[in-house]
Amino acid sequence: MNPDNYLYLSALLFTIGAAGVLLRRNAIIVFMCVELMLNACNLAFVAFARTHGNLDGQVVAFFTMVVAACEVVVGLAIIVSIFRARRSASVDDASLLKH
Repeated sequence: MNPDNYLYLSALLFTIGAAGVLLRRNAIIVFMCVELMLNACNLAFVAFARTHGNLDGQVVAFFTMVVAACEVVVGLAIIVSIFRARRSASVDDASLLKH
């Protein structure tokens, strides 16, 4: 299979994730779209590593997965605390926490 197909799929997944971040108001869906964008970048890194015959892209993808796992822990804790305080997972309601 041509590595260009993986890059096209990566671009499509990143576009779907970016559209979800920009258009949706639910914090959990926005969070899932950010994870989709990170996975699209991982796919591009691995495709470039496979094309060039080295492991650099795979190492970067591994570290990106580690950072994404840490992000999930912290992000879900913040979303759950906002949901407990406001009974809503809306991004617009999170701005009310400033007051």
